[in-house]
Amino acid sequence: MKLRFQADADLARITVPERRAPDVGRGPETSIDWRPAGGFIPDGTPDPAVLKLAADADRVLVSRDIRTMPVHFASFVKQHRSPGVILIPVGVPIGEAIERLLVAWLSWTPQDLENQIRWLPDR
Repeated sequence: MKLRFQADADLARITVPERRAPDVGRGPETSIDWRPAGGFIPDGTPDPAVLKLAADADRVLVSRDIRTMPVHFASFVKQHRSPGVILIPVGVPIGEAIERLLVAWLSWTPQDLENQIRWLPDR
């Protein structure tokens, strides 16, 4: 099973084009499952509510909120299961962030991220 991503509202302008894993056929789970924030996470939604929305959808939250999200995540996982959070540093350009999310999608399993918060992997 591959990771399923949920964009935080701070990533509203990022769209991930359909990407297929190299040398993988067209069977299930060969393209990134990216759900944008629009329609799911309104701008200004408090972090605990964002974490719950992502967890209820069984999606790894992807966020640039490196200041408050780690604190709220630590509290959240004391009472709830989370598919995890990937933090993208603000200085990472969008194109590079997308490529690095592909690395995470290819490299990590849902078990690798469950109840974990991680930084976007290096290429």
